[in-house]
Amino acid sequence: MAASYSMDLRERVVAAVREGMSRRKAAVMFKVSASVAVRWLQRVSETGSCQAKPTGGDKRSQGIEAHQAWLLSQIAEEPDLTLEEIRGRLAAEHSFKASVSMLWRFFRRHGVSFKKNPARRRTGSVRRGRGASGVVREAANA
Repeated sequence: MAASYSMDLRERVVAAVREGMSRRKAAVMFKVSASVAVRWLQRVSETGSCQAKPTGGDKRSQGIEAHQAWLLSQIAEEPDLTLEEIRGRLAAEHSFKASVSMLWRFFRRHGVSFKKNPARRRTGSVRRGRGASGVVREAANA
């Protein structure tokens, strides 16, 4: 994404138009597009400043934050829910489509983690832990 024009350039274009120059001539003189000059003058008339609007930031989390109480209550009632199950319930009960990553970021913001319980881990392969050679040595020593 391109960077915004400097405030100095914006102010010079606005000042030239206020002194009587047309917007298009000011745009040619300062080597910007005519549409930019027009928008800067519109912004000055609306807000009193030709400053650039803020860019970036989070624009989508407001939707999921509206369901904050429901989401947190679901986790409190059933802590073993997966993000995929939560996503399905959210779509079914509230008609809100959310991705798994959106839900993960929501729960991270609210301090909820989905760490696995060590007692429920699957058994690892033979190479984990003692390993295959450890089993053979024990049998040979017995």
